[in-house]
Amino acid sequence: MAADSVTVGVLSLHTSKETKAILNAVEALDHDTAWLRTENTSISVTDGSVVIEPEVDVIANRMLLSKTEHPAEELGLANTFSKLVPTLNAPDAVLTALHKLSTATALAANDVRVPDVTLALSNENLNAVRDRYGEEAVYKTAIGTHGGGTWKIGPGEPINAKVGNRYAFLQELIDRDDARHRDVRVYVVDDRIIGAMYRYAPDNDWRTNVALGGSVEDATNDLPEEAREMARRAATTVDLDYAGVDLVEGEEGWFVLEVNPTAGFKGLYQATGVSPAPYIAQLAIERAGGEVDTDRVRDLSAVLDDSQPTALPVEMTTADEEPAIIGYTEEVVLSGTSGSTTVYAKSDTGATRTSIDTSLAADIGAGPIKAITKVKSGSRKTAKSRPVVDIVVGVGGNQHTVTASVEDRSHMDYPVLLGRDILENYRVDVSRRVDRDVPDTPEEEE
Repeated sequence: MAADSVTVGVLSLHTSKETKAILNAVEALDHDTAWLRTENTSISVTDGSVVIEPEVDVIANRMLLSKTEHPAEELGLANTFSKLVPTLNAPDAVLTALHKLSTATALAANDVRVPDVTLALSNENLNAVRDRYGEEAVYKTAIGTHGGGTWKIGPGEPINAKVGNRYAFLQELIDRDDARHRDVRVYVVDDRIIGAMYRYAPDNDWRTNVALGGSVEDATNDLPEEAREMARRAATTVDLDYAGVDLVEGEEGWFVLEVNPTAGFKGLYQATGVSPAPYIAQLAIERAGGEVDTDRVRDLSAVLDDSQPTALPVEMTTADEEPAIIGYTEEVVLSGTSGSTTVYAKSDTGATRTSIDTSLAADIGAGPIKAITKVKSGSRKTAKSRPVVDIVVGVGGNQHTVTASVEDRSHMDYPVLLGRDILENYRVDVSRRVDRDVPDTPEEEE
């Protein structure tokens, strides 16, 4: 490294391709790196002096707070760092962006157009304004990611002020009747548009998220100036140094849907051939007083280098964290658009997806039906057709938004079958059962 190099730290407790790409870009620009993770990070106050380990000159905040069960603790950690070291995507800005309604109100207050929304703290007040949103409306949890916690609801469907332990709100559905449904993700770094992509919903879904199988198309040179300026203003209003700004075009023009502080790079790179990582690295280096070769930044952006960085803590390669244990049977909390309930569920590592009973799905407002899937059950040679719906499953304090199949399970012992879409996050202990006190019943065949 050069004698005048700075050390860029990336604060990211999870392992992501984006974090790796930023760290690799910093190194390629001839500066030092540190990955602030559980394995190597500490803060000490001794005799009035504060010491951070590892020592860094600037931090790029990549805390994925929308998926953690402890956002306040992790946001507080990021806030502690930001008081001591220059931090890109400062915690107060991330807090605004993390909460979708907070984002909408901040944008609207600064004349950035957003769809109409309503969040009410009681079920009665939220249902009272349902007619205001027309035949179809969007229903979202205030905190969520990858399209999880997002539904399209029809008239007369009751909704709750909370889904699981998260507040939810109504949002106006913006669409154009004469066009295929799409939205636009614009990646902004330091008020500069790095690239933009159209995102199209996959078959049998209306959400455009790449994580859900949506397709992408380069929109960088096709995007009108109105949308480009709106994306820049949205990132500036929320005060994010880098962000993925989601917009949608309706009959009345463009609207901002969300401003994402930890937007992924994969879809954008797939569509445009441009990686935002070197531009984020450049901003971090310059924020710390370092210098970069701008031509080198442009050259590096043509490759998404998410290989293992040298900043990976040594301990991480030898001691992976043990997953939480889940039993053969577990008590789970199911949440839909109209309610939540607690039931016993059975774990089945042979099942690809989670399955719930038909009447239970109706009780909690699971739906609407987004597709029909073919499922083979037990020793049957033929597959049955089952509808699939989005539900939120709470297991041991963790929230999982999954696409579950719906079937008549009234003749079975358990109304819910947990499939690998949830079990992949746990280690299954078949000797552990939460229903030991329930009278023995014959084992069911799935």
